Amino acid sequence: MNLYFRCFFLCISLFPLFSHLLYTQPTVGLLNHAAGKQDGYVLFAPGTSTTTYLIDKCGRKVHSWKSDYRPGQSVYLLNDGSLLRAGSPGNPHFPSPGVGGVIEKINWDGTVAWDYQLSDSTQCQHHDVYPMPNGNVLAIVWVARSNSYAVAAGRDPNKTPNKVWGEKIIEIKPDGQHGGTIVWEWIVWEHVIQENDRSKPNYGKVADHPELINLNYINAASGDTIDWIHANSVAYNPILDQIMVSSQTFSEIWIIDHSTTTAQAATHSGGKSGKGGDILYRWGNPATYNCGTEYDQRLFGQHSAHWIEKGLPDAGKVMIFNNGLLRPNSLCSVDIIAPVVNKKGIYKFNTRNQFEPSEVSWSYSDTRGLFVSPTFSGAQRLPNGNTLICLGAFGLFSEVTPTKTIVWQYKSPVGMQGPVAQGTDPGANNVFRCTQYPINYPAFQGKQLQGDEPIELNPYPVECP
Repeated sequence: MNLYFRCFFLCISLFPLFSHLLYTQPTVGLLNHAAGKQDGYVLFAPGTSTTTYLIDKCGRKVHSWKSDYRPGQSVYLLNDGSLLRAGSPGNPHFPSPGVGGVIEKINWDGTVAWDYQLSDSTQCQHHDVYPMPNGNVLAIVWVARSNSYAVAAGRDPNKTPNKVWGEKIIEIKPDGQHGGTIVWEWIVWEHVIQENDRSKPNYGKVADHPELINLNYINAASGDTIDWIHANSVAYNPILDQIMVSSQTFSEIWIIDHSTTTAQAATHSGGKSGKGGDILYRWGNPATYNCGTEYDQRLFGQHSAHWIEKGLPDAGKVMIFNNGLLRPNSLCSVDIIAPVVNKKGIYKFNTRNQFEPSEVSWSYSDTRGLFVSPTFSGAQRLPNGNTLICLGAFGLFSEVTPTKTIVWQYKSPVGMQGPVAQGTDPGANNVFRCTQYPINYPAFQGKQLQGDEPIELNPYPVECP
């Protein structure tokens, strides 16, 4: 046998070994599939795509929905199998990465059952929406006010550009196929305080009123005098009838009373709390209301603040993706806190007007410096006690155990031009958030969920049950 054939047969015999080594180095799709993972299906909407995907834990696509819009930004799978999705038609008056403007309910078969548009020169939905148990939808909305309006309210003229974006939270009752009625709303401008100008309304000592929002607090790091609050998530607790809002620039989470009427929500009294629309609880950065220093700060540009659902480990506690934006080490973390609240729904704070707790009860990070995402991101507690984490800026999903071992990992293969081939880098593959749904979730009853192929092109063979 000559040298040529010897080399040929040697290559043939070694090919399985080389191919195995190649296939164990994926760049996108399923990266890790270890024992101990939680079964279910993962939903995500790539930030550069108009398609929303549902995958199994083997990284195979089991369903997808098309829209006319890129996400704006969150997406939810409802019990009836339809998709609640915020979309971004583009709004030049609110040039921000989180901009939305339209909310859609898309049926399993891809038909649009309902849509609602909120996007013009003075207001625009952005970042997050939330499905209410009664079928209504909560939404975060930017509200642009003029320079004269903000200054008249007590804003420092030196910190006031031509336009200032405030925030409001609205509850929309769907009406017909293309409309809705706002049945409840809460507006930031009605719960502010300032100590800049005694002659203006809302004047008072900021430190004495943790229930109000400092009109002149500007994040020194961002210097953003326009989008000064930048709310990026909203969540609802049906047991407490309360709403949680995350403010990125304040590096705080706020809890407000939803049991109020809209009229009461505009005041400082009413509702189960008796406090109207004032803040019931805030946590993360007491320096925003002059009751702390940089050493008291616990949140850094966070996202995805929400209550852990009933029936799950740590139910009732609050989970937050802490982006670590301008943190001393810049590292992200997933933090869980346990707000201290009595039977009357009053949240406890210490003698410095700082709300409890002083520290987190559980946290996940990666000290190797790999756990970094300055924008987006989220986390979710799973039934087995594991935590699903979305490192949003890089489209990387990880499932970690309570002892912080990664047992499942997936990287979105969808970039600017759509799905990329395995073995390549998708580039801009950011994902706002991912959510896992259990295999017995009502939306899946009677549905065909056989995973066929991964989303990425030219996929490697994957050994996965």
